[in-house]
Amino acid sequence: MDIKAKIDELVKKIKGDKGLTEKFAKEPVKTVEGLLGVDLPEEQAKPLIDGIKAKLNLDNVGDIAGKLGGLFGKK
Repeated sequence: MDIKAKIDELVKKIKGDKGLTEKFAKEPVKTVEGLLGVDLPEEQAKPLIDGIKAKLNLDNVGDIAGKLGGLFGKK
């Protein structure tokens, strides 16, 4: 499994669905397992979830930076 590609795929799904975003925030392991359709062992679930969380946070930082730039007339 290409972890990076899988993280990107899951981040896109999670960001595209507000309910899924909320579910992931509350129960990340269960949410990811549901999206993948498999039960993951802890050693596989943790890095995947950590990668998704990091990517979601980086994307949120980028969105915030873009909005702040707009306040100062920059884009």
